[in-house]
Amino acid sequence: MYESEFEKNLYQQRRDKLQQIAALGQLEGLSLAEATYPNHYAASHTIPEIRAAYDSLTAEQFDVDPILVSIAGRIMAIRVQGKAGFAQLQQGGQRFQIYVRKDDVGENTFALYKLLDLGDHIGVRGHLFRTRTGELTVHVGSFDNLPALTFLTKAMLALPDKYHGLEDTELRYRQRYVDLFMNTGATKHATPEESRNDGAQSEPLEPETPNVREVFVKRAAILRAIRKFFDRRSYLEVETPMMHQVAGGAAAQPFTTHHNALDLDLFLRIAPELYLKRLVVGGLDRVYEINRNFRNEGISTRHNPEFTMLEFYQAYANYHDLMTLSEELIICVAKEVNGTTITHFNGHEIDLGRWTRLSMREAIIKWWPPNAPIQPTVEDFSSEEKFRALINEGEKFADPEKSSFDRALNRLGADCHFVREFVLDKGAPYGKAISDLFELRAEALRGGEMGIEEPLIQPTIIYDFPLAVSPLSKIKPDEPDWVERFEFYIGGFEVGNAFSELNDPDDQRTRFEQQMAEKARGDDEAHQMDEDYVRALGYGLPPTAGEGIGIDRLTMLLTNSKSIRDVILFPLLRPQVKQADAADAKHGESAE
Repeated sequence: MYESEFEKNLYQQRRDKLQQIAALGQLEGLSLAEATYPNHYAASHTIPEIRAAYDSLTAEQFDVDPILVSIAGRIMAIRVQGKAGFAQLQQGGQRFQIYVRKDDVGENTFALYKLLDLGDHIGVRGHLFRTRTGELTVHVGSFDNLPALTFLTKAMLALPDKYHGLEDTELRYRQRYVDLFMNTGATKHATPEESRNDGAQSEPLEPETPNVREVFVKRAAILRAIRKFFDRRSYLEVETPMMHQVAGGAAAQPFTTHHNALDLDLFLRIAPELYLKRLVVGGLDRVYEINRNFRNEGISTRHNPEFTMLEFYQAYANYHDLMTLSEELIICVAKEVNGTTITHFNGHEIDLGRWTRLSMREAIIKWWPPNAPIQPTVEDFSSEEKFRALINEGEKFADPEKSSFDRALNRLGADCHFVREFVLDKGAPYGKAISDLFELRAEALRGGEMGIEEPLIQPTIIYDFPLAVSPLSKIKPDEPDWVERFEFYIGGFEVGNAFSELNDPDDQRTRFEQQMAEKARGDDEAHQMDEDYVRALGYGLPPTAGEGIGIDRLTMLLTNSKSIRDVILFPLLRPQVKQADAADAKHGESAE
């Protein structure tokens, strides 16, 4: 529990203070439990409610018509000067000043006040007034025969340094409970009022801390807006299993577990897709689920093994219908949460109300270097032979010495070399090579490498994917190597993935068998055969379109959060190595 000898000693000091507080409470007729850890406090207002109700009133109005209030909160700043003191209480992400004077509250209550520490929770009663500097404040005093100041909880551990808050990024994730009340967007060095009462200049204020609380308040607002959007369109919110006997619905490696009573191996859900489509077979024509998924993959600024997805399905619709619906959804949520379609992310101003639609082939052509001697056409993607010829020509632009070609052509040559050597020459379907080339080309323009705007920053729909990378999508009627699928990108990364659903049970079985062959070749993300799902399709899945949208990534975009860990309350982290263990390990390495 203690991370240092200093922390251990501090804990004991605060334990001693708690005993003194208990003694004062017993003088007032309280039991030990009531004096140290009472189980409630009856406040008349929350701090945000007081601000909303009375911030507009003047000092004269408070003098003419006194307003009695009681509030509770955590002490974030406290000072005592002689027989009076000021403190800042925080609740609901906002702070409020209190003024305590010994002559008003009595000797025992003022003695209690002097035993308080930063981080303690208290409740106070009194009347509102404005100080000389105009700060709305509670002048603490008893009324209705209730105590002026009530001790609620002692903070046994010290708060982070008031000048800097909790700044260590990893520590913020590990100790989110501290991050939430320390980093609320307040000024880092807000001094209580009494330091200014004598007319002296107050200490300069540091820049504001990041508003961590606001990120998660907005995240909740995003979920409410999504539910409102779909409920208005007659979608039914449902819940599907999180433990599956067959991992499916996405190309991902699952977590495994075991059910003891049934002696059954199970997988944590990688996607709810196959269960949601079973519901459409059952006649629930419009369904959605805000679900937790688990994928046993790497961790990055955009990936967490446990994450939240919105997934929805609409019968008698296709992927073009969902393109329009997706644009409407993002616009609606942005306006509901931020009041505008303009958001800022990673240094970019993004207009969520303006969308671009490109086929995957069009996107590759668009992001091909304009000064390249050869330029691809849609025909180059029509067969493996033609595509391989394009790749072979593009590979010629690679120049390890970077002496004959510019940077854009070198990058193109490197992309083509990768696709030939590690995809086509490894026997993978050429459709996968096209998909890989798209991803490489979308990454190629980071930093405006070709002197044009980076791709996929503004809302962009990329549609028509190769069959090889879309085992659950419906084939385009006029192009059997391509499927009716789209992904949409904002801020440089994928946010949503959708397609017209495959509803031919024989075709689905064939594709599952192809996936099983890929799995036998070593692809850990390939689908297994789900016999029951194929059987469900046998009863008839109507024409259906479905989509998944990453809630964490959408929250990043709407809150200008650079890492997915900033929008997940408790992201997965490596176990923390204690200082003593780290020192022992370092000593062992030195001995070797």
